[in-house]
Amino acid sequence: MSTRSIRRSDDDSDSPELTAVQAALAAEHAAVYGYGVLGGRLDGKRGSEARSAHDAHRARRDALARTARDLGGRPVAANAAYALPFAVPDGRAAVRLAAVLEDRVAGAYADLVRATEGPRRKDAAGALREAAVRSARWRGGNVAFPGLAERAAGADPAATGPVEAAGADGTR
Repeated sequence: MSTRSIRRSDDDSDSPELTAVQAALAAEHAAVYGYGVLGGRLDGKRGSEARSAHDAHRARRDALARTARDLGGRPVAANAAYALPFAVPDGRAAVRLAAVLEDRVAGAYADLVRATEGPRRKDAAGALREAAVRSARWRGGNVAFPGLAERAAGADPAATGPVEAAGADGTR
């Protein structure tokens, strides 16, 4: 799954708002998967933080699925598996993955903020803020423009690119 490649609904006339909702939903699917992978490699306080983040992403995912339906779309489904940006053999790598996941979710919510108005924009801005705060906690510092990785000084593009679906490029 790529957080950037969205399965379109049957109607190809999706609004920019629905497209952004679907992208945020895809990012949440990837985050839920990623936290499932990294959660088993963390214990104590970090393990508790991972469980809390996992629960928050599941709640956001479910809310976005409802929003997609409210906008007349069919919510993008989660993929069976996702290719992680790097191996996660230990707690240190798990913490690094959590920060990357949060950065990617923040990027999707930044797009949603731009595409929406009113209460949905406020919710998207709140989700962007939450992801930015979690990212800063995982990394031990923050970035200048949460959700806009290309603006972060010294950002490694490979570390902030989309999470690719297993099989998205035709391979398994």
